[in-house]
Amino acid sequence: MFHKFVFASLLTLTAVGSAASQAAETYPSRPITLVVPFTPGGSTDIIARVMGKQLGEILGQSVVVENRPGAGGIVGVQYAKSQPADGYTLLMGAIGTFGANATLYKRLPYDPVKDFTPISLVAGVPNVLAVNPAKLDVHNVDELIQAVRAKPNGYDYASGGSGSAAHLATEYFALRANVKIQHIPYKGTAPALNDLVGGVTSLVLTGYPPLAPFLSSGRLRPIAVASAKRLPQLPDVPTISETKGLEGFQADQWYGILTKAGTPKPIVDKLNAAVVKALAEPETLAQFRAEGLEPMSNSSEQFAAFIKEQIDLWGAVVRKAGIIIE
Repeated sequence: MFHKFVFASLLTLTAVGSAASQAAETYPSRPITLVVPFTPGGSTDIIARVMGKQLGEILGQSVVVENRPGAGGIVGVQYAKSQPADGYTLLMGAIGTFGANATLYKRLPYDPVKDFTPISLVAGVPNVLAVNPAKLDVHNVDELIQAVRAKPNGYDYASGGSGSAAHLATEYFALRANVKIQHIPYKGTAPALNDLVGGVTSLVLTGYPPLAPFLSSGRLRPIAVASAKRLPQLPDVPTISETKGLEGFQADQWYGILTKAGTPKPIVDKLNAAVVKALAEPETLAQFRAEGLEPMSNSSEQFAAFIKEQIDLWGAVVRKAGIIIE
């Protein structure tokens, strides 16, 4: 009886494995949705549209970018979680949704480790510290710190929402600089920057891509970058870590593509190979360079390990800053 059970189990496993392999061979046979859990115009959206075009050409099916913003990215992530585990719904993950949210929210309705299978990292995005000079006329980090300390809670910063990359980076900066700056969350990076330009808020620490047009026009002033080294696009702007007392400061953003847990491994492998190939395309590299993005790729397993590391890293920042959301 035992031998019959083992034989039947082996047959079942073989059938499942065969079905998964066949699914991968014909995948994709219809359009793929790439969910962006934030509004259009931010770094997540910019990267998704570049990658969606390239992946569509490589895979032979269109990749449709679908924005589903809300609740610090939770709405879009929940939607992706609710879809079948067949590789036809992909998700743009980031430092907030797959790093800080695990600690930031007391009742997070998804598990960033168990509910999704990582495909690959895609890009690193340098954060830039910028001010509205009409609202906060400072030229470097030292002047900013002096101004904020002279007027506690007298200045505010904009972000794309609670738990967004800008929110986390600025709280980390405030902790390291020992200053208090009021947080004004918006429903996306685009409206946050529009209000900053309009003088509603004072400063921002967010990704270079959405900031670029405002910096080049002079409507916002870059005073530092949060990367380990200066940006080629802003060679005269120092890093935050060049400021005395803030040595070693670094708060870059990262973005990657995931799909629902349970997606057949052959499909995950096929998607990983497509991402790696897309990131090597001259058109992708040119677009990334123009936006100040750094191409990044790794294996599904490496990305999974990276996510766990990020949860630990940003969890410590969230706890120290006391920004737990009910």
